[in-house]
Amino acid sequence: MRRGRLFLILGLVLIGGLALVLVLGRSFLFPSATPTDQTADLATPTPIPTAATQWVVVVTQPVKRGEVIDESKLDMIEYQLDLVLPIMFTNVTDAVGKVARFDIPSYTVLTTALVSDQLELDQGSDAALLIPKGSVAISIPINRLTSVSYAPQRGDHVNVLVTLMFVDLDAEWQSVLPNLTGNVIPPDGGAVLTGTSSTSGETLSTLLLQPFAGPSPLGRLSEELQLDDYFYLVPSEPQRPRLVSQTLIQNVIVLQMGEFPAQEEIKEPTPTPSGSEAPAPTPTPAPAVTAVPPPPPDVVTLIVSPQDAVTLNYLIYSGAQLTLVLRNPMDGDVLAYGNEPGQLSAVTLSFLLDRYSIPIPVKLPYGLEPRVNRLESPIVDVTPTPVP
Repeated sequence: MRRGRLFLILGLVLIGGLALVLVLGRSFLFPSATPTDQTADLATPTPIPTAATQWVVVVTQPVKRGEVIDESKLDMIEYQLDLVLPIMFTNVTDAVGKVARFDIPSYTVLTTALVSDQLELDQGSDAALLIPKGSVAISIPINRLTSVSYAPQRGDHVNVLVTLMFVDLDAEWQSVLPNLTGNVIPPDGGAVLTGTSSTSGETLSTLLLQPFAGPSPLGRLSEELQLDDYFYLVPSEPQRPRLVSQTLIQNVIVLQMGEFPAQEEIKEPTPTPSGSEAPAPTPTPAPAVTAVPPPPPDVVTLIVSPQDAVTLNYLIYSGAQLTLVLRNPMDGDVLAYGNEPGQLSAVTLSFLLDRYSIPIPVKLPYGLEPRVNRLESPIVDVTPTPVP
């Protein structure tokens, strides 16, 4: 009985000791805030000095180049004073009525460099800014076949091909050969022998005035060996031009496909009616009009060297055919001109026959029917099946 009480007392003593150790340890590891510390935490923080500011004008809506800026597109914001520049507007009234010299996006600080009192004629076009120094821009005519089916767009790289037709000319007259011949009549109305008649057994020559038969092509004499005689040959048709094609300019940049957009007209701001004025009647909406697609472009503007621009100008007015070929923008190679493999060679009829081994057809005693005198694309007549 005593032994059980002894164990009970020892257990209580151990539990009390452990509790005391826990309380002392917590106080040592996690000391509570004293009243002095709490007072320090509640003290007022040191104030941070604020920078001085200035109100400046900003654009709240996009403004197009040439547009008159009205008050509805302007607002004021605070700007740090040491960042405010003399070219910034600090009053909305000073900015109202100015003309935008460039496209101004929303929330742009308005400066005197962005606007003008009136549209300046010497401001120039935006397209001119895209032309590198030392280059010029020139437009050439195009159609669907000469423009890679209208595939090139601004920034694309192209080559320009040229096709020319050559004819033989009289060096002095600069006219197409052959020259024309005519009869020469002496001033006294000379005559030629046109026939004979017989009178009293004598043969008399009758002289008649020669009429003017008109001009005829100047031909050439040809000897017929079998008949041992000469013939005077004249051409059966006008001279056929000789065709040649070559790559004219390589790796030039397209500045614009088609016409450049016209400069927008300056629009005066619409006055806001006062409260005393009667509101304008609501206009009747116009009937919907089906949008008509714009016509395909008929010109393309290229960025070229000044010399290439003169060359293109000459070829345009000489009647040459110019054709564009599209390039990969990463391909900057410029090929040399010549007849070696990998070089650019001018294409003529003899070049085609030699380079691609095209034989000249042999004259045969038979042929195809029907007769074909002109190459034409075949037309497939597709008749739709009627719906029952």
